[in-house]
Amino acid sequence: MSSAFAQPAERHNTREEYINMFKDEAVKEMKRTGIPASITLAQGILESGDGNSPLARYANNHFGIKCHDWKGATFIQDDDAKDECFRKYKNPNQSFKDHSEFLTTRNRYAFLFQLRPTDYVAWAHGLKKAGYATNPKYPELLIRIIEENNLHAYDKQYVAPTAQININKAGENLDLARPSTAGLYQAAAVFENRIKYTKAGLNDSPKSIAQKFNMAAWQIKKYNDLESEDYKFERGEMVFLQPKRRKSKQKTHVVKKGDTPWSIAQKYGIKLERLSMYNSITRYSKLSVGEPLKLRP
Repeated sequence: MSSAFAQPAERHNTREEYINMFKDEAVKEMKRTGIPASITLAQGILESGDGNSPLARYANNHFGIKCHDWKGATFIQDDDAKDECFRKYKNPNQSFKDHSEFLTTRNRYAFLFQLRPTDYVAWAHGLKKAGYATNPKYPELLIRIIEENNLHAYDKQYVAPTAQININKAGENLDLARPSTAGLYQAAAVFENRIKYTKAGLNDSPKSIAQKFNMAAWQIKKYNDLESEDYKFERGEMVFLQPKRRKSKQKTHVVKKGDTPWSIAQKYGIKLERLSMYNSITRYSKLSVGEPLKLRP
């Protein structure tokens, strides 16, 4: 081993110590994105050697995520090839958050979010199928770590994200930014095509929605096929909090008055680019009432 990667003199973390250090962060990310805490912890344990690997110690990178399109600090070490580029973080929590962003923003992992956050077995096999790791035994390794350390117990803390919405006596939503003596209603985000979403309040934008759910505005923009982070949602409009899917369970949609390619993509929770591809249309195509549109290949 190169002297540049010599381990510090201090004692190494035990597995139990690693779990205690990062279980809260894993649960936090699970509640934010739907990635099982057990999977996040098991991947961190496996990829970082309980936080003792050079990559974890010197770059705070607990998940072996390589540079790809990364514009931040980097760390070079041998992996599948010599002198490979890895992402470097200011602290381990940034690594946990970036791990979530990595999975939620890449199309090849989108199918995972159709799985239950408590189904760690399916998630483990899904990660291998999506190409997260080259080791053919990767799913079995994750599952063994989860079951030997009872990590799946943390998955039981999963709840759908919530947002506070003001309501008046008639039960109508009020502008979140407007002072009101009305009570607060906890409106849980639910699934549409197995995707978490919320309903917009008056004058909501990607920026205001992101703030409520501890997300970035660019995520709301991307997940909802918007052209700007300054887009103003209509009150009650569906806002997705996770990537939309490649197809709908329903085969076709018959165009109604007022329908647009974007509104149809939102209605069924499918990516606008996929709807466009299936029907040879664009975002700006004018649709004819009664026209059938394909919602799947």
